[in-house]
Amino acid sequence: MHLAYPAVLAALLFCTGIYGVLARRNAILVLMSVELMLNAVNLNLVAFDVWLSRTARDTLHSGQALTLFTIAIAAAEIGIGLAIVLAVYRNRGTSDIDRLRDTAEGHESDGPESDGPAPGGSDSDGWDSDGSDSDVRTAGSAGRAGKAEATA
Repeated sequence: MHLAYPAVLAALLFCTGIYGVLARRNAILVLMSVELMLNAVNLNLVAFDVWLSRTARDTLHSGQALTLFTIAIAAAEIGIGLAIVLAVYRNRGTSDIDRLRDTAEGHESDGPESDGPAPGGSDSDGWDSDGSDSDVRTAGSAGRAGKAEATA
């Protein structure tokens, strides 16, 4: 078999992987495209190892050994990558790369902005916008005292 056949197949696999990385929005599909690119590299390593070892029969097959290391690294990469994607999906609710990039840059358009004070005049940590504690206000204290008496 000629060296051109596996080399062309590896080039097609690698180009498909590049297209998947550049065009896809889902993080899992991007990881699958990276795996395609790694498999193209593995195919080239094995093909060139076989082609170069035809001249000397007593050689160490270093291309095949490198392929085994690449497979092990790819397995670890996909395991860690999927764990990161699942953690991001649980926190953000999406695995769309464009939306994740927008939220990382601060251009979140789906929810309310958290820069200003909350609608009651106080922030979510209990402080008014002027720096005073909102728990000191009489209406708030009376409301909490009434709730405490109702539960007692």
